[in-house]
Amino acid sequence: ASTGSGGEIRDESATGRGARPKAGLTGYTVSNLRIPGFIQDWEEDNGKPERIASALEIMLDAPIGGAAFNNEFGRPALCGYFRTYEQTEQPGRIRGYHKPIMLAGGYGMIRNDHIHKQTIPPGTALIVLGGPAMLIGLGGGAASSMASGSSDAALDFASVQRDNPEMQRRCQEVINACWALGDANPIISIHDVGAGGLSNALPELVSASKRGARFELRGIPSAEPGLSPMEIWCNEAQERYVLAVAQESITLFSGFCQRERAPFAVIGEASDDDQLVLHDALFENDPIHMPMPVLLGKLPRIQCHADPVRRSFEPLPANRIELADTIRKVLRLPAVADKRFLITIGDRSISGLTIRDQMVGPWQTPVADCAITASGYGAVVGEAMAIGERTPLALVDAPASGRMAVTEAITNICAARILSLADVCLSANWMAACGGDNEDAGLYATVEAVSEFCQALGICIPVGKDSLSMRTHWQDASQTKEVVSPLSLIVSAFAPVADTRQNLTPQPGTDTGETVLMLIDLGCGKNRCGGTALTQVHNHIGGETPDLDDPALLKQFFQAVQIMNEAGILLAYHDRSDGGLFVTLCEMAFAAHNGIDVSLDELAGNPLPVLFNEDAGAVIQVRREDIEAVNKVFEKTGELSKHVHVVGTLNTDKRFRITRNGSEIWSDDLADLHRLWSETTFHMQSLRDNPECAREEYDSIVNMEDPGLTVKASFAGGSPAIKTGARPRIAILREQGVNGQVEMAAAFDRAGFDSVDVHMNDLMQGNVSLDSFSGLAACGGFSYGDVLGAGGGWANTILFNDEQCDAFRDFFNRKDTFGLGVCNGCQMFSHLRELIPGAGHWPDFVPNRSEQFESRLVMVEVLESPSILLRGMTGSRLPIAVAHGEGRVLFAGETAQNNALPVVRYIDNYGKPAETYPANPNGSPGGFTGFTSDDGRFTIMMPHPERVFLRQQYSWLPTEWHDEEGPWMRLFHNARSWLD
Repeated sequence: ASTGSGGEIRDESATGRGARPKAGLTGYTVSNLRIPGFIQDWEEDNGKPERIASALEIMLDAPIGGAAFNNEFGRPALCGYFRTYEQTEQPGRIRGYHKPIMLAGGYGMIRNDHIHKQTIPPGTALIVLGGPAMLIGLGGGAASSMASGSSDAALDFASVQRDNPEMQRRCQEVINACWALGDANPIISIHDVGAGGLSNALPELVSASKRGARFELRGIPSAEPGLSPMEIWCNEAQERYVLAVAQESITLFSGFCQRERAPFAVIGEASDDDQLVLHDALFENDPIHMPMPVLLGKLPRIQCHADPVRRSFEPLPANRIELADTIRKVLRLPAVADKRFLITIGDRSISGLTIRDQMVGPWQTPVADCAITASGYGAVVGEAMAIGERTPLALVDAPASGRMAVTEAITNICAARILSLADVCLSANWMAACGGDNEDAGLYATVEAVSEFCQALGICIPVGKDSLSMRTHWQDASQTKEVVSPLSLIVSAFAPVADTRQNLTPQPGTDTGETVLMLIDLGCGKNRCGGTALTQVHNHIGGETPDLDDPALLKQFFQAVQIMNEAGILLAYHDRSDGGLFVTLCEMAFAAHNGIDVSLDELAGNPLPVLFNEDAGAVIQVRREDIEAVNKVFEKTGELSKHVHVVGTLNTDKRFRITRNGSEIWSDDLADLHRLWSETTFHMQSLRDNPECAREEYDSIVNMEDPGLTVKASFAGGSPAIKTGARPRIAILREQGVNGQVEMAAAFDRAGFDSVDVHMNDLMQGNVSLDSFSGLAACGGFSYGDVLGAGGGWANTILFNDEQCDAFRDFFNRKDTFGLGVCNGCQMFSHLRELIPGAGHWPDFVPNRSEQFESRLVMVEVLESPSILLRGMTGSRLPIAVAHGEGRVLFAGETAQNNALPVVRYIDNYGKPAETYPANPNGSPGGFTGFTSDDGRFTIMMPHPERVFLRQQYSWLPTEWHDEEGPWMRLFHNARSWLD
């Protein structure tokens, strides 16, 4: 994504979603784009498009697509990064990112008996599970290996994918049902469908067992009857898997698929020879009949020749640069600035297993660099993930950029309690503009350097990916223009976590007595600035780049931090990366809403490179009396003890000061710095979302007097008496596309219920009856992809089915039943209000005022109401998770609004009803976001109490809340008590 030399966003033709004017954006131009993010205006001239989408268009819209898929599929989005670069190298040639990088992925735990594919016997059924074949993804491999703009429109569009996360959710539910059977798992082997489509996936599925296979081409489900045999076999339509299932398990597997409405087809079987045979029943021929070794045999090694080109760069003239001007520019640089506009559109609380997301502290500041999840509800072991990348360094020293990417991933993940550095595994995503000057040689040298570096650290890179087409060129008038990306290595680090309760954040403690901030300098005082944010904002590149000269230092660093974490010495931790020490300290101050006095007395050199060098390292907060203990830990671990310095203390006047030898070099109000840091995200939100909401959030962020999130419970903490005897049955109800059923079941299970997974298909097929349940919980997600409106499709499967309509009406009218509808389930229940006694006043729920999906931790107040679920909680003011795109309350009329029985409403951090964004994340009038029936047995709400029923599920709770259960667990205990 392109930026000007000072880091300000340049709108190359900014996307305007509709004709609404973007208020308050001086200097921004909004064009009338029809399909933001895609190549527009296809008036072809010699086979070339008229215009290629700008980097800014992609930067605004592509993350929405990625977040939307992830939200609908149902996995928390907990990590990411944001890199912009643009520098003219010569006329018509720019180094930077016209083709921005987006990284998406996830992680988890897998049982040992699932990590190896089993041998496929002859006669085993070969199955394709998921969506149908479509004319998409053809040429994907070819197009991805070519520079953007160099291919023709047909190839570009043939390579474009279409997503269907709701289909992938259905497939995942089938896979979950299979592995949950343990030894009875019907799946012998499984393979995803990616590049090359079935032509690649199916041969690979059987090749590991040294088998051949016979397939029927016309057995492959297809959405387009006119596809040629090649197109059916080779298209890359996504959300598909290929599986080997024993013939005797087909009926069991088919039952799972029918329950989840996941399409599948048996399209062949394994053979005991080495032949790959594809038969076409339509033409009665075999389009493919060949030996498997011919298809999958080893290709000859390709010899490449590339000579490295040595380039010399002048160092940045630091003595001629003003500190105050640099601070303003660096804080606004997208790689440094507040990333809130990317974070809040992604669901981070889904699954209820998130321990640490990006948001930190009572002001929910997005500064955490390490994601942590629990392995189970209430478990203290889990997993950690972090990302590292230093791509601009590659323009000066490519191998150094590789080593620094690995180093940053490790200094980030070090915030989690990990027993050993050897427990960390890496994934490497390589991106380069191969075939250009010096690019091939740089890639080779960097791969070699990273390999040697990881071997010295004792860690491995078992997986990765590459994209070697990071180049865009086009014809503009009479001039050929080209944007060539730097060699870009993105490293993701993963590790098992020994204790999720010992995760460190950048938020300094302000109530722990006298403390100090200490810099652990892995750069050993070299203050290297080449390729950093400092040089970028001054339109410079040269100088010596940051590097990790000795892998042993990183091993010492990791061991020391883990020892101090285990000993309880560390109060806060934040690694040094983009923007250097200055930005590290700023982000810690922002997270605490507390000023910092920085002293450079122990750091030699010009203040500018001292403050903005991006050599690896970290800042830790410790009690003053623990300084000696810190020094002893580093003395025992090695030479790094000479590079640990006291660099600051907290102050009470909300200012950021820098001094040396008792003299003040620079100071500013924390609010002004925070405003600069959040300005970029404000402008991006203003262009992409509702600009009024963007302004309201910007104003709230920089309010240093805001008290932040608080907890005021009208009830005592701690669990009530444990219930014994029979566990009442509650139906955890879901429909196609719902993804929040597991955390809902876990919350009710903890309260003493027998939680039963009930799919709407179970009810419609008569396999399950509501008569056997005391409670009904409708869960969150995207039923039918919300294409029929929020919860509308789900409700219609009941309302337009006489048998189900009667069954639900009978359940609602029983006096011994209760119900809870959350998020998508809340929307669905609201459509059923005519079936629920005393619920005729319930509203509809429409798209959020912000025009975006909202994932946040916000404050709500529990109102006085007859709700049985909220008994004893009236007056409580509590944080709660929200994650929805359509949560704004809309009443049918004034009468319905006046008769409403609200149970919870959004409040601001001062305790007042919230009318402004983001305290009121969806724009509901009065902040009302939950309602109950007249007798209180049925309650609906948009927020997610089931995702915060345990203390560990909150990104922030006050330290004085010691109970393992969170305050919202009371809601589930209330349900159990009411039944008693």
